[in-house]
Amino acid sequence: QVHLVESGGGLVQAGGSLRLSCATSERTFNYYAMAWFRQAPGKEREFVTMINWKSGSQYYADSVKGRFTISRDNAKTAGYLHMNSLKPEDTAVYCCAAARSWSSNLRTSVAYDTWGQGTQVTVSS
Repeated sequence: QVHLVESGGGLVQAGGSLRLSCATSERTFNYYAMAWFRQAPGKEREFVTMINWKSGSQYYADSVKGRFTISRDNAKTAGYLHMNSLKPEDTAVYCCAAARSWSSNLRTSVAYDTWGQGTQVTVSS
């Protein structure tokens, strides 16, 4: 089973940017999709974005559309979340996840088989 490790979180002021990385343990990422979810204190886990690993098709939550960009590097089997114009409400633990196959639930956590430990993102006002 692939292992996912996130990095790149930290403290940033509102309006700033961060890039999160999701490194995989595999030489070839044979999963269907990679996604980012986040969970703020006292709130449910929330879908942020996902990318079809083969085609590169991307989907975003409305709350981050136009500010966040997901990308992947096939050679490094790593995924990235580029976050711009950060807001205090973006503060959360961000986790990357991998889904082995397509499902109609790819914007929900149940579709994902493998999860990283998460990285904290804190946006100060």
